[in-house]
Amino acid sequence: MNITLKQIRAFLAVAQVKSFAQACELLHISQPALSITIKNLEETIGGKLLTRSTRSLVLTPEGENFLPVAKRLLGDFDNAFIELNESFTLKRGSLSFAAMPSFASTLLSKQILNFNIQYPEIKVKVEDVIAEDAVAMVRSGKVEFAISFDPGSSEDLNFETLFTDKFIAVFPNSHELSSFINEETTPNWGQLSRYPFITLQRPSSIRLLLDDTLAKQGIYLDVAFEANQLATVVQMVANNLGISVIPSLYKQQLSALELNHCEIDDPSISRRVGIISKRRHNFSHATTEFLKVIQKNFS
Repeated sequence: MNITLKQIRAFLAVAQVKSFAQACELLHISQPALSITIKNLEETIGGKLLTRSTRSLVLTPEGENFLPVAKRLLGDFDNAFIELNESFTLKRGSLSFAAMPSFASTLLSKQILNFNIQYPEIKVKVEDVIAEDAVAMVRSGKVEFAISFDPGSSEDLNFETLFTDKFIAVFPNSHELSSFINEETTPNWGQLSRYPFITLQRPSSIRLLLDDTLAKQGIYLDVAFEANQLATVVQMVANNLGISVIPSLYKQQLSALELNHCEIDDPSISRRVGIISKRRHNFSHATTEFLKVIQKNFS
């Protein structure tokens, strides 16, 4: 059944004013054109909606029943385009993406604030999950993009670098390693390997990066404790269970825990942080504008 919005608008205009002549003025069409439109509508549905005489025009019982339905259909149609327009002008809408915790808990809030100042009506939902889960959410289509470490070459994913994060050693203020800060020097991995080490569990990409890089140097850490979250690792260090190496993204969280940190040499370890998305994916308008904010801030 092929009923058009033009036919519904014509029926509603006639039903409202009870006059073909006045309905023509509302719709800015000729009376013959209006009559044909109503006739085509009635032929399509298989019966009369209006009864017209020389003196009066009334709705048939079927027309009375159809009237609220027609109003709802036209209202839904108009509202849909209003909402679509507001989405494109970012007067309403939502934004959902994933971010690894080390970025979500440090640099992300400023990016959201900058975006919110420009587009206060857009609701933002952040899935703060570990790097591996962030990649999985992009692949499954649960989010349009993620901010995380470079997942490596992939046929289905695109990665755009925002910055490079260099890993740092972290330890209590009272630890022997604090001498490197006082002397403005950096320890090497051989020196770090003398102390009980706290790190993330496999298959964390951070853990794999550490293991692979150090194995090439013939260095093996004395791993005393393992955890699933960097926040837990840092808390363990704060309680003098050992030392750790973490992304420098996380260093602004350390002062409150009375922890020290320093860079590491021989070898230094770093990893690119950026935007992960599916190849050839068309972003929503809200996502496009949010990514512009992030790219500008890290350019």
